Amino acid sequence: MRVAAVAAHFGRDLAQCLTRIGSIIEAARSREVDVLVFPDATIGGYLGTFADADRTGLPPALPADDPELARLAATAGNMVVCLGYREADGEGHYNSAVCLTGDGVLGRHRKVHQPVGEGRAYRAGSSFAAFDTPVGRMGMLIDYDKTFPEAARTLAGDGAQLVACLSAWPASLTNRAPRLVQDRQSRLFDLYDCARAAENQVVWVSANQTGSMGRLRFLGQAKVVGPGGDVLARTWAKAGLAVADLDVGTEVGRARAVLSHLTERRPEAYR
Repeated sequence: MRVAAVAAHFGRDLAQCLTRIGSIIEAARSREVDVLVFPDATIGGYLGTFADADRTGLPPALPADDPELARLAATAGNMVVCLGYREADGEGHYNSAVCLTGDGVLGRHRKVHQPVGEGRAYRAGSSFAAFDTPVGRMGMLIDYDKTFPEAARTLAGDGAQLVACLSAWPASLTNRAPRLVQDRQSRLFDLYDCARAAENQVVWVSANQTGSMGRLRFLGQAKVVGPGGDVLARTWAKAGLAVADLDVGTEVGRARAVLSHLTERRPEAYR
């Protein structure tokens, strides 16, 4: 199976975003990709600041049954595609991810963990759940969710062998480094990707925005991580596709053959 994570910039122009998504899907199809993971806020971009979200404008909000999502599902065809958008649900708005194929929606996730300031633009989700797809059971996280080990562990415990993590992860706002590779948030972004894959023995597909939006400068660094925490493919800070070939079930089974972290847990000892 061929899996790919996207590093790219998606801004406020909805039509431009949809065109870019379609182009990337077609490029991935030409490379025979089976699972394609886009960043958070693929449709309409992310916030431009955490201090005053209205200053740089808010992303457009789409209902869960918006026709644009149905069109993107049709474009996906046989490919499993994960992408993020600002979801409108009544009076509330959520930072959401959806997993699609030509047959429709396979799974959804609303971002649970919010950095300070994001609550002005989004409500928080309340759960994590894996779902079945043509390529096996998988789950999704958004951005800051991956900071918390319990989030990925919940998906792994629910049977996910592949976790798609969609991010709009910026460089540090309080301690800017001259180069992104030296940035504190850059190091944490990579650390969390590898740690969550290794501790849960899952395949981890991490996508992220690039470029800038308002005050936020995004890191890129899309990657595919194996269940041993080894980086199989990455984009570094530039836009592009991180593509890796692997049999997810075989790799996860091999990683858990001797030491199986999920079955060797001792919940009664944890406080």
